[in-house]
Amino acid sequence: MAKYIVQIIVAGTQVVARAFVRAFQQEYQASQQAAQRAGGGKAGTRRAVADTYTGMTLQEAKQILNVTDISNKETIQKNFDHLFAVNDKTKGGSFYIQSKVVRAKERLDMDMTQQEEKKTKSNSQETSGNT
Repeated sequence: MAKYIVQIIVAGTQVVARAFVRAFQQEYQASQQAAQRAGGGKAGTRRAVADTYTGMTLQEAKQILNVTDISNKETIQKNFDHLFAVNDKTKGGSFYIQSKVVRAKERLDMDMTQQEEKKTKSNSQETSGNT
């Protein structure tokens, strides 16, 4: 009787271990595919992290705020202010949509900050290279 119990425990442990390994492999492949869709390399990893942090892609954020050029801060702010005010819950708006608008603004701000840092870094490298 004890022999059968041990066999059941061993078999159960093997099944759980295989399922865990398979789930880990699937998650790893999914993360690699997400990084490839985001452009691959360090830039793709950075975009995938930003997408995960804000919960939306850059494309989705642009669509929500109805902008094509993310370097135009005035248009982004104007569209954000309008959509945020229109969707105010006290005015009969949707809190869900209002929160999506906030996340979209955060996502665009994050991307603008990264672009500005790149420009600053490249400008400082050019300046130090010319001296």
